[in-house]
Amino acid sequence: MKHAQCLRDLLRPLGVYDLEAPFNGGELDAQGEALDKVMAWVEEVQREASLASAESWGVERMAELFARRPVAAQPRKLAAALAALLRIGGDSFTLAAINDTISGCGVPAVVKERGKGQVSVSFPGVAGEPDSFAELKKLIEDILPTHLGIEYDLWYLTWMELEANFPSWQSIESLDLSWVGLETFVEFL
Repeated sequence: MKHAQCLRDLLRPLGVYDLEAPFNGGELDAQGEALDKVMAWVEEVQREASLASAESWGVERMAELFARRPVAAQPRKLAAALAALLRIGGDSFTLAAINDTISGCGVPAVVKERGKGQVSVSFPGVAGEPDSFAELKKLIEDILPTHLGIEYDLWYLTWMELEANFPSWQSIESLDLSWVGLETFVEFL
């Protein structure tokens, strides 16, 4: 309901005002329009102040508070990534919580325990180094506890897989791949 109508509804029971007269009605319309604008602004601020509902500038402002920006382009995905970072607390260093935070930040990585103080980070379904690996590495290392040794497991074609899937060097050369292209040619596996 428009605020001008609300003002009229509030004043009508008093019976003292001619609410349709140009001087009264015009003033109520002007004040109602100003209140409508204020309400629209308040609703936007209320929406953008919460990560659960923010859609534009609120998410961007929240992202500016962090040392590293999560890997997400769309506002809702960025909000989810920021929420994952905000969930980090004193009990967030279990393997499940770490993986939840890393995936929540949009990083396509999985962390596994290797042994005493060692973890491995892999990127399932990604051959070679993922795009923007340096940035992903910084973000992962910010999330993982600092006392852990981190080893990155990257997926490359092995000689055994090469010999098993290609009958000759000619079949490899016919693909016209660079060395990096050959190392990451895991589509047939």
